[in-house]
Amino acid sequence: MRFALDGMLDVLDHRGPDERGSRLYVEQGLALGHTRLSLVGLDHGHQPIETSDGDFAVTVNGELYGYKRIRTQLACETLSVDRKSDSAISLPLYLKHGLAMVEHLRGEFAIVLYDHREKRLLLIRDRFGIKPLYYAKTERGIVWGSEVKSILKHPDVQAKLCPKAALHQMMQVMVPGSTSFEGVQAIQPGHMMIVELRDGRLETRTKRYWDLNFPTSHDPNPDPAEYVQGVQDRLVDAVATRLEADVPVGCYLSGGIDSCSILGLATTLQQSPVKAFTIAFDNAEYDESHIAKLMAERTGAEQELLLLTEKELYGPAFERATWHAERTFYNTLAVAKWHMSRRVRACNYKAVVTGEGSDELFGGYPFFKRDWLGREDEGGIFAGAILAEEDLQHSAWQDLCGFTPSWIQPWMLTLEKIRPLLSDDMQDLLREYDPVAAVAGAIDADAVAGRHRLDISQYTWCKTMLEGQILTWGGDRMDMANSMEARPAFLDHHLAEYAVTIPPEVRIRDGVEKWVLREAMVNVLPRELYERKKFAFMAPPAHTDPIKRAAIQEMIDHWLTPQRVQTLNVLDAGRLKQFISDAWQETDGTVARRNDIVMNHSLQLHMLQGQYVEGLPLPVVD
Repeated sequence: MRFALDGMLDVLDHRGPDERGSRLYVEQGLALGHTRLSLVGLDHGHQPIETSDGDFAVTVNGELYGYKRIRTQLACETLSVDRKSDSAISLPLYLKHGLAMVEHLRGEFAIVLYDHREKRLLLIRDRFGIKPLYYAKTERGIVWGSEVKSILKHPDVQAKLCPKAALHQMMQVMVPGSTSFEGVQAIQPGHMMIVELRDGRLETRTKRYWDLNFPTSHDPNPDPAEYVQGVQDRLVDAVATRLEADVPVGCYLSGGIDSCSILGLATTLQQSPVKAFTIAFDNAEYDESHIAKLMAERTGAEQELLLLTEKELYGPAFERATWHAERTFYNTLAVAKWHMSRRVRACNYKAVVTGEGSDELFGGYPFFKRDWLGREDEGGIFAGAILAEEDLQHSAWQDLCGFTPSWIQPWMLTLEKIRPLLSDDMQDLLREYDPVAAVAGAIDADAVAGRHRLDISQYTWCKTMLEGQILTWGGDRMDMANSMEARPAFLDHHLAEYAVTIPPEVRIRDGVEKWVLREAMVNVLPRELYERKKFAFMAPPAHTDPIKRAAIQEMIDHWLTPQRVQTLNVLDAGRLKQFISDAWQETDGTVARRNDIVMNHSLQLHMLQGQYVEGLPLPVVD
């Protein structure tokens, strides 16, 4: 048991290089382990945390806010360790409230708690899935970990890519709760898994404790000023809460109103200048660092600017980002985020406040506006990536929502491009499988029934792409790859619960997305940004630059050899080769963007096979 646990912790060292702890319940066959990134209670906070009698133990990944107030209300003297860390409130909350403890938790967290008296194990994930938590059921019990790679180190779990998941990754949209690997699943956001030993057998059940609850009707005569003030008050509180730590906290800063709002508020709330970290690209069409620079100058922030070219976006860093992501990604923004978290740590920062979640709560993405207000002339770099150039429908989504959300339509077109590339065996295996319907089937029909079209679009995106994309390969996985924690203030559940009550015409007003947020931050944002439309935060695709094209082609030549493609047997080697050859001749920008997406996914599927199944070593990044 100790040997297996040590191997699982070794592969998670990047998540917590500051300290390692474990607790074995040998007679019960239970082992708890933890690798710590110390941000609060630097000289305390040893985990697992136990009660003095040893009957209760817990590990916490992430941050629990408001812990000082809660600590004054609870009897924490039962703990056998120092009580100065935020994580230490978890056990007293459980002892007082039982499973209802989750109602008192605020923050981003993954918690594993063992109750020896009840022979009960709890696996709890935060409301939006900011922090990851996975598990696998085996013949001998249950194995869990913050990343899939740790579970795959357990001797009872075999590393094998799942064919259905491979198809989902190729089309970008995973089924909620699934992973790239057979037998490994995710605890879904806002859920807990309860594992109990009954008559010598393990019984498991899953309980949802929180969800985005859009109302079935909104105020027909809303006062916009009321909602503007409501957003402002809650966002200020969310940012202030996330600035609290025993180490310096910086900010990610792009050119969008989300991160600029965060920086503006952080500057006001902190006495000392804020450190801002910005990514710049060598393509003006995708670069917004000039706006970020304007915001940094306005706030007096010390800006760290990281310019990324094909040298950084492809090659060894691309491979390492894939290993950390544990799934494929459609754009090298994930690689850019890996580089940025690396720079943050090089500057001796362990935590940043970020702007993720704003688009989800306030209707910021162009596909939200399209679902409510109809199609506009929105081509450009959105087309082929996050917007479909034609209107599509799917019966499963029509039945669920009354329409097919615009956010999934570009990935339906990607699926059409992928299916002919599948190997004959894969086509036979998945002939009757409809991945688009599978995603729809994972959505709670009661949560969308009778809701406004904008609410439905936002809810279905949050249940799929927010957790499966934005917060994984675009968030936690790339940040924690370099032992750095991101704190998305917009995903504070107090703010989120208020945001769903805001009428659609206040979220998007006169065609202006995120209108209520813009007005709430009007005194924080530069005029140029306040008036600016949504910008796509993506890295330049390979087809935009012959140098980038050469860089990805070098990776294709290395990874997509006929032998390797045949061994994995997801794609047909001949068809894939012809597709790539044709893709480089494509002149239509929309089609070229989609081709680039297919190439990225194809590359990474074979990287995952090499890294996790074949055990190939990871490259060193200069």
